[in-house]
Amino acid sequence: MFPIVLLSVFAVVLLFLGFLKSRSVLLPATLLFLVAALVANFLDWNKTYLYFNSMLRTDNLSMVFTAIVLLSSFLVVALSGSFEDDEAAQPAEYYAIILFSLVGAIMMIGYENLVMLFVGVEILSVAMYILTGSDKRNLRSNEAALKYFLMGAFATGIMLFGMALLYGASGSFTLAGIASYASHAQQGLSLIFYVGLLMLLVGLLFKVSAAPFHFWTPDVYDGAPTIFTAYMSTVVKTAGFAALLHLLAASFTYVYSFWGIILAVVTAITLIAGNVTAVYQNSFKRMMAYSSISHAGYLLIGLAALSAQSRQAIVFYSLAYSIATISAFGVLMLVTRQRGMQTLSSNPLSNESFDAFNGLAKQNPLLGLAMATSMLSLAGIPLTAGFWGKFYMFSTAVERGQIWLLVVAVLMSAVGIYYYFRVIIAMYFRDGATEPIRISPVFRYVLVAAIILTIGLGVAPGLLQGLF
Repeated sequence: MFPIVLLSVFAVVLLFLGFLKSRSVLLPATLLFLVAALVANFLDWNKTYLYFNSMLRTDNLSMVFTAIVLLSSFLVVALSGSFEDDEAAQPAEYYAIILFSLVGAIMMIGYENLVMLFVGVEILSVAMYILTGSDKRNLRSNEAALKYFLMGAFATGIMLFGMALLYGASGSFTLAGIASYASHAQQGLSLIFYVGLLMLLVGLLFKVSAAPFHFWTPDVYDGAPTIFTAYMSTVVKTAGFAALLHLLAASFTYVYSFWGIILAVVTAITLIAGNVTAVYQNSFKRMMAYSSISHAGYLLIGLAALSAQSRQAIVFYSLAYSIATISAFGVLMLVTRQRGMQTLSSNPLSNESFDAFNGLAKQNPLLGLAMATSMLSLAGIPLTAGFWGKFYMFSTAVERGQIWLLVVAVLMSAVGIYYYFRVIIAMYFRDGATEPIRISPVFRYVLVAAIILTIGLGVAPGLLQGLF
């Protein structure tokens, strides 16, 4: 509750700060606001409260997910210093929209009523539509925003229709009321209850880029400004999976036999579609888009094999994935900016290819190390956080007895090693005309922090459990 109030107030304050002649105050102010929200998030640790007529809940699990989205937002905002140099950019508006979107993300994490879930999804989605098309001079950005808006509107309509059917069957929008109705599964449930559940799942699976509802992801991630792609692929995905976990664990455990196999099939399709398609991408940004789809598949394993261990697995995986992804996009931003200045290319696609990383590690050891660490973590190589994230996910599948799903996931992990290592090979084993890239202190701190967190959680995975 505290972060929601603070972020709403801080976003309005940022809009007023935008009237100042100097933009230099906006970035430090936004980072300070995010730190304040992160601290306030833990004021109710080990306590459980219900707000707004029991529509919103705060407990330890919701606070941990909120901390992940706030930390991810902090890292992304810290990488956005280039806004100050772009006269056409409106950093005050961008930062305010990010803070407002976080309000929606937190609502998605802690909802106890489907109405609150819908409000949270809409706040977050509308903010993402705007940020996707924020580069008004770029046709790719305009096209991506239009595609995202149209497909997102259809998905939201389907999700809202599903909520209406669930209400018609159970007579309640609350998770407890729906769970009470679902507990009579042995006596037979209404058909519209199952249809409503499927439609609600379709809407939420669209938000997390799960196949076959993933077709918007490559174009939107590719067309959006890179800084907002990093935000979208981490914060939105974390909030989406927190919402799915809470929904299924709180209301639909009694009908697991119905949705469990459906979600397992969706998981397998998502893993195959994401990993196989990423193999033949020539653009690093589009590869990361398909990589995001594949990681949605790994996270879905924890839901398809829902158990007590799923919470721990999804929390750890979300944190590991977010850190590695933000670090990778941060390096991409520096490389594309430098390469664009060197080549004076009007085609941004040529600056986002794998060839743009040729020889990067020789002239820029820190950037090479940050990118290599990110790729190794996303590939699930030992001594990185990503390895333990996948290990925890695979453990949930074994616990549930879904060995076939585990086999698919392991095989697709092997496929993923190929396209992640393409970047490492380009940086360390190929020659390029890359000159030393100037790295601002804030960029340097973020990349070093990402390296330390990725390796630290890989060496001592129990550290996160010890803290929370």
